[in-house]
Amino acid sequence: MIQYFNTLTRQVEPFAPLQSGRVSLYTCGPTVYNYAHIGNFRAYVFEDLLQRHLEFRGYMVNRVMNLTDVDDKTIRGCRAQGVPLAAFTQPFKDAFFQDLEALRIKKASHFPEATSANHIARMIEMISTLIERGHAYRAEDGSVYFRIASFAPYGRLAHLNLDELRPSGRVSSDEYEKENIGDFALWKAWDEADGDVAWDSPWGRGRPGWHIECSAMATGILGPQIDIHCGGEDNIFPHHEAEIAQSECVTGLAFVRLWMHCKHLLVDNQKMSKSAGNFYTLRDLMEKGYTGREVRYVLLSVKYREPLNFTFDGLAAARAALSRFDEWSRRVDEAAGASAEPLPADLGTEAFGAALDDDLNISAALGAVFELVRETNKRMDSGSLTAGQIRALAEWRDRANSVLRFEPEAATVSPEVQALLDQRAAARTAKNWTESDRLRDVIAELGWIVKDTKDGQKLSPKV
Repeated sequence: MIQYFNTLTRQVEPFAPLQSGRVSLYTCGPTVYNYAHIGNFRAYVFEDLLQRHLEFRGYMVNRVMNLTDVDDKTIRGCRAQGVPLAAFTQPFKDAFFQDLEALRIKKASHFPEATSANHIARMIEMISTLIERGHAYRAEDGSVYFRIASFAPYGRLAHLNLDELRPSGRVSSDEYEKENIGDFALWKAWDEADGDVAWDSPWGRGRPGWHIECSAMATGILGPQIDIHCGGEDNIFPHHEAEIAQSECVTGLAFVRLWMHCKHLLVDNQKMSKSAGNFYTLRDLMEKGYTGREVRYVLLSVKYREPLNFTFDGLAAARAALSRFDEWSRRVDEAAGASAEPLPADLGTEAFGAALDDDLNISAALGAVFELVRETNKRMDSGSLTAGQIRALAEWRDRANSVLRFEPEAATVSPEVQALLDQRAAARTAKNWTESDRLRDVIAELGWIVKDTKDGQKLSPKV
């Protein structure tokens, strides 16, 4: 049985989608005003694990990840550079997709952009409905605000007691502190700070607020009710709270059945910030010589509901763990037979999936993987696993790896290394072991390990 923790109820609940065998999943994507940092990617890797686990269990997942390409930050950025909004955001969109690939994050089914004409039209339609039903009003400056007093459950996701919070009237900023509760902007009337960023609406020229963008894209693509909505814990309030209010006041239905949020990422037990000198993008780490899969391992390795403390020691440990996985995996491939035979029952191959079924307990799942690595290495040493059982082990690994994505980086062998490898093969054929050893050392200096097997030389990158 799959069970996940629901932020709304603060309980671990059995998971069952609205439609049998199919899951609708909405995940808050990046605001494309800069390069995404590793704190952002902690959330995106968690969401990737969630999707891959659901698919591991046989579900078809229809996932939406939005791109916020119009908000206060993107407008400030394009104005500062003196370029159109689309020209400012496009490089960051491109970089985001490159980073997804480097981290082996599966692409969503849809990547809607807030500035797309069809989504702007739906935002205007939803705001009109909210005004008609008394949930929103136009202010003196032409902006439209959601009337939180009209939605009694407001605050339930963040578990806020509104009576104890300080009212702050209308809130025009996209982001604000939860202590200052107030009616939030659905549509912002144009002002000079917006420059050329504006659309026509029944309330005059302006632009949407951040919160209505996600409600429109989510319900427009996935329908009025969604199985799972994810994000970082910083999205709970005000963003996701506002999404609930807007969406349910338009549709009359419960917006989301299961809310899942991941904890913050820390760096050396401190909040990540540029001023503290501990702010990292994926590109920063790759420039230091780390790979996307090593960063993925670190971001994946701690359960999503626990804070993740990022350290360079942790990256070194990830490198060592992946090296161990790689060596075991190569050994399995070399010893596997042509067809699979049942594995011994006491190997506990079901422990991996069972751990993820339990609220994505990745720590236990990784423990199960490396316990299996240890035990099967021991049994292969003693010859107690048949070639057919090792083939079944390889198939289990591939299934588990469809979730983990720990396979080695694709490596390109240079013509120089290939020529040395060919020379070494000739030296071994001639039984010139001294030359064979010399060439092996030269190849090692170029970053490659040569292993001699019954099928010939096997080349792998040095970790």
